[in-house]
Amino acid sequence: MPLPQTRVFPPTAWHTHPLGQTLIVTAGCGKAQREGGPIEEIRPGDVVWIPPAEKHWHGASPTTAMTHIAIQEKLDGKVVDWMEQVSDEQYQGVT
Repeated sequence: MPLPQTRVFPPTAWHTHPLGQTLIVTAGCGKAQREGGPIEEIRPGDVVWIPPAEKHWHGASPTTAMTHIAIQEKLDGKVVDWMEQVSDEQYQGVT
């Protein structure tokens, strides 16, 4: 069973999952964004599905930690491809 993770911005990074990812928010308040899409606010009880290979990021809000369960499967031994850090402008929704 996956363990809850607490992430506080910064840092967070763009990434993909070869077989997709499901996030279940268990506490706090966070943000999630898919490449080219709007920033979404995520809260306890929200379930977020990220399709395979979709570039995205997720993390805590500026003032509140977020705890979530992240579920993903391995493909050829790999669960994630990490990419560039999310910039302050991206995190704030400026770009």
